[in-house]
Amino acid sequence: MQPTQQYPFIFSDEPRYRIRRHLAFWTFWWLAQGVLYSVVAKPDRFAYPLVLFDSIVESFAYMLAHIFLAYSLMYFVIPRYLLKQKYLLTIISVVVCFMITAFLSTLLSATIIPEIEKWILDVDNTWLRERAKNYIFLSLMAGLRGAITIGGIAASIKLMKHWYVKEQRNLQLQKENAEAQLQLLKAQVHPHFLFNTLNNIYSHTQNTAPVASQLVMGLSDMLRFMLYECNQPLVPLSKELKMIQDYILLEQIRYDDQLDVHIDLPSDTAGLGIAPLLLLPLVENCFKHGTSNMIDQPWLSMQVTLEQNSMHVKLMNGKTNEKSKTSHTGIGILNVRKRLSLLYPGKHEMTITDEEDVFIVNLWLQLEVMAPVKKENSAFKLTYHE
Repeated sequence: MQPTQQYPFIFSDEPRYRIRRHLAFWTFWWLAQGVLYSVVAKPDRFAYPLVLFDSIVESFAYMLAHIFLAYSLMYFVIPRYLLKQKYLLTIISVVVCFMITAFLSTLLSATIIPEIEKWILDVDNTWLRERAKNYIFLSLMAGLRGAITIGGIAASIKLMKHWYVKEQRNLQLQKENAEAQLQLLKAQVHPHFLFNTLNNIYSHTQNTAPVASQLVMGLSDMLRFMLYECNQPLVPLSKELKMIQDYILLEQIRYDDQLDVHIDLPSDTAGLGIAPLLLLPLVENCFKHGTSNMIDQPWLSMQVTLEQNSMHVKLMNGKTNEKSKTSHTGIGILNVRKRLSLLYPGKHEMTITDEEDVFIVNLWLQLEVMAPVKKENSAFKLTYHE
């Protein structure tokens, strides 16, 4: 179970949980700070209930500076610099945030706080204004007393939450990979037997049935890719696209060349890698729920463009106007969304447009450059016989 489902109050990003979580945090800090300073910071000549009320009101005023510091650290410094290992910028940003917080606290001490004490305790604390003017450095340091504490607490909570969610995501990914490998093992035919059988079929059909021979060859290339290369976290993008081409070619033969296909793929993939079999379910979905239901003029368009390490895939297919019992966004689309969220968090964006006569998938993905790999083992590769 995901942390957001098991502990929604702590980890969920839904507005209702986030608002409650933040309100609870700041209410606790406000009251705790008010009680603390009512004990240590006020003279004994006032009745404690009056001192407590004054301290709570003043603590509420100081919350402005504390909220600024906490949210600056949690939503600016930590995600933008610390988590990206920009440590020098992190230190500089923290110092700047502390200085702004100290200035805000000093400004509150010289303006709002004296008025609060005059209203509640009926005392004239104009000396606070003079201290802020004459002892600026001491005022700034005093203004950081509570701010440093709350800033440290907020930053710690943010980091612990980030690392916990990251660890849970890694555990979930390991579990998903283990389940996928188990399912693959259950359905896997021994590669030696499989490719030897395909080789025999290819030999017997090459002269008598060239179309069947071509089908066997295309199927062999796809199976080889799935069995021998898809057990790695990343595969070369060029091979993933080649496998997609082989699959579409097999479908074209099944349609007896009546399928109108337009494919635009990059000639150079720049050594980029992609999670194996990530794009195939999208193409399969086009045939399963789209073109296979069209009687006249089935068509498919696939365009893949690269810009540095970013890949954009636009996949379109025609579909029948009649309402089908099966949703066009089948289990293949759901699996792709799930894998994208696990493998490419924050590095992908997929939008689906389901119109009356066309289905469009737009996928943006930030890929990684793969290290050079050895040439593939071709021990079981089918051979042509001249």
